[in-house]
Amino acid sequence: MLKILKYSFFDLIRSRWSYVYFLFYLGLGSVLLFLNNDLAKAIITLMNVITILVPLIGTVFGVMYYYNSKEFTELLLAQPIKRSSIFIGQYLGVSLSLAMSLIIGLGIPFALYGLFQSNEIWDFGLLLINGLFLTLIFTALAFNIALYNENKIKGFSYAILLWLFMAVIYDGLFLMTLIAFQSYPLDGFSLVATMSNPIDLSRILILLKLDISALLGYTGAVFQKFFGTGLGLLVSILALSLWVVLPTLNMYRKSRKKDF
Repeated sequence: MLKILKYSFFDLIRSRWSYVYFLFYLGLGSVLLFLNNDLAKAIITLMNVITILVPLIGTVFGVMYYYNSKEFTELLLAQPIKRSSIFIGQYLGVSLSLAMSLIIGLGIPFALYGLFQSNEIWDFGLLLINGLFLTLIFTALAFNIALYNENKIKGFSYAILLWLFMAVIYDGLFLMTLIAFQSYPLDGFSLVATMSNPIDLSRILILLKLDISALLGYTGAVFQKFFGTGLGLLVSILALSLWVVLPTLNMYRKSRKKDF
């Protein structure tokens, strides 16, 4: 698995798309720091980019890599190698290469701007951790979608629909539910619904860390009361970890039973 991980990782690192992804974050970080001239404001702006773009890139890259490397995968399947090792190795190679592009691309301009001498280093660290989790989660979901759909068009369509639902539609349904049942106590429902969507959970964790939970309106007090505590942060990290572990376990199960 480690050899396959290494091959997939370096294969993607040499890809021009990895350079484009890296240069995009390098340029984005530099431009935001130049325009805002303030680390805190740049981090707030990056939050919106990270929570929307990172899941999209992870989803598209995951599906694209699976289908484009199908012939190589079939060659590996003919060898005395565990199926699970092949697919989990490829998944880790893709997700870690994307995460490295994100961390280095944003890290360079912020480090040059004096991040390590400022108090915003912890906020920036949380931003990168959330970006890492979102990359791992949506790349795993993309591999699962591809494993269940041999047709490339269907796989891409389902992957984009998944991202669209998580990033846009889910929030709309959540808001409509809160408005429709505003006469009822919805504290518990709000917390569970938030942890059921990794994008929302990541966004709220960053907002609370930046101490701008007032932007969340009425539910801001609920989130601050739970997610703002040490226990809430631990539960949030565990929830994000489950979002990584469960799709990976399903990938392991599906790859062992799937007839290639």
